[in-house]
Amino acid sequence: MLPSRRAEMHPARVVIGRGVWFGANVTVLPGVTIGDGAVVGAGSVLTKDVPADAVVLGVPAKQVGTVPEV
Repeated sequence: MLPSRRAEMHPARVVIGRGVWFGANVTVLPGVTIGDGAVVGAGSVLTKDVPADAVVLGVPAKQVGTVPEV
């Protein structure tokens, strides 16, 4: 018998785009998609999809900028 909290879990795929950078100790919740070239700050918790080239950080993570084009 599984504990009730575990029985309620719904696994979902996490999609990580090309060239994504993660800081240390990032947590990505099930079902989140991280767009190409995104940067995720250390210790962030991703609860929603992250757009391409976004800079996100915090708990929960919020977009604070974009990656400049080179």
